[in-house]
Amino acid sequence: MLSLDQVTVTFEPVGAVGAKRPFRAVDDVSLTIGEGEIIGLVGESGSGKTTLGKAVLGLVPTSGGRIVYRGRDITGLSHAALGKARRELQMVFQDPLSSFNPRHSIRRALATPLRIHNLVPPEGIDAAIADLLTQVGLPASFMTSFPHEMSGGQLQRVAIARALALQPSMIVADEAVSKLDVSVRAQILNLLKAIHARSRLTMIFITHDLHVARFLCDRIGVMYFGKLVEIGRTEDIFAAPRHPYTEALLGTIDKGRAAETDLDLRRPDLAFPGCRYYQRCRFRLDACREAHPPLEARSPGHEVACFRNISPSA
Repeated sequence: MLSLDQVTVTFEPVGAVGAKRPFRAVDDVSLTIGEGEIIGLVGESGSGKTTLGKAVLGLVPTSGGRIVYRGRDITGLSHAALGKARRELQMVFQDPLSSFNPRHSIRRALATPLRIHNLVPPEGIDAAIADLLTQVGLPASFMTSFPHEMSGGQLQRVAIARALALQPSMIVADEAVSKLDVSVRAQILNLLKAIHARSRLTMIFITHDLHVARFLCDRIGVMYFGKLVEIGRTEDIFAAPRHPYTEALLGTIDKGRAAETDLDLRRPDLAFPGCRYYQRCRFRLDACREAHPPLEARSPGHEVACFRNISPSA
């Protein structure tokens, strides 16, 4: 369904001219996503996973590479030129409250995309909204509510309903459960799983929580400061991680901690020509100083960007 080929996103420095170098938030990322697949993007804050998700939807401009959706190159298209693809690619944001206009009722929030894309005649909008709310486990009476009157879990269900309103082929969910209580988080994850089982909706699920990724995702891609360093089937990632950073991430959950608790969060020197993980890696080799390793297959469906020759038991 979707192919990313060496996608790069660069942000220009803010402030005095020449004060800082441009910052590569996403650096040469390539991956493919199959029809009906749920792929997780994991990594600590600043890894570029959210920026990559937004680049797929055209919400941030790319500075290199190609994004191909169903065989069509949509890289760098304007909002108008995206046309049908914009309807088919939707997003669920991290903070449900900030993603809604506080002055608009739930009915208006859900009616707007239906009207813009002429999906439902005016006389059928209320019935369509009631159906959308039912799909996400909410009563139709909620359409008269306003965002501030709803709990975080309820509002995130509305956000999912709004994304589903356009009958998309793919949803990018950006930390969609991170702002929710643990019990509510489980409910939303079960809802997403049920939606996927019913419609085979393709998803890019962005999270820093490895437990969440394991529950929901078919494959997991691990990002480290703009680079995709490992990607494979979920159970392969957990059973036999091949990249030292993935091992470090998994080590935090083995100890019952959050993914960022025990990690060194210092930003690496992005001007360093070698491996992005070089300064933190206990397995670093001389070759790691010369260039960042390419993402290569180490076993069927399992790719790693590491010069170390890793066996599953290493």
